[in-house]
Amino acid sequence: MRRRDFLVSCSCASFAAVTAGPARAADSPARIATEGRRWLELFNTHTGERLSLAFRDASGLINTALSRLEWVFRDHRANESHPIDAPLFDWLADLADAAGAEPRYEIISGYRSPATNEQLAAAGRGVARGSMHMQGRAIDVRMKGLSTAKLRDLALAAPLGGVGFYARSNFVHLDTGRVRHWSG
Repeated sequence: MRRRDFLVSCSCASFAAVTAGPARAADSPARIATEGRRWLELFNTHTGERLSLAFRDASGLINTALSRLEWVFRDHRANESHPIDAPLFDWLADLADAAGAEPRYEIISGYRSPATNEQLAAAGRGVARGSMHMQGRAIDVRMKGLSTAKLRDLALAAPLGGVGFYARSNFVHLDTGRVRHWSG
């Protein structure tokens, strides 16, 4: 390659980086963290949906993000969404911070409609009849790159609500109810 062609290609690459770079960098986890924004990446194991977004910034909760999060948390059986208790999102972000990891989670169960909850309870699936999942106050999750035992330990160290550990099913239940813990 001639020197002139090399310089032209470098100039084009620099222009592309300047014009395209900020759009990508604006959503990067490092930039979100430095701007005081809180973010989550969620993968719903039942629907295959993936969502990565900031849910809180310096001025508070981001309403459009909450709507998108509620949809990913939805009851996939009934295809119903429900408002989710916002402290649950903060808790997930806090747990990732405590683990020194990025907040990337797999959702096993989020919101459950009363009909779905009753169906699962009647089938003997170990579901509480008064489950906090029906109130949008609970989630069953795994964090990518972290064992569920370690996730449980981190959740217990910051007692903010209910923590259930399901080793055989490989998930941790978190809810914004009273502080308590159990194994299933």
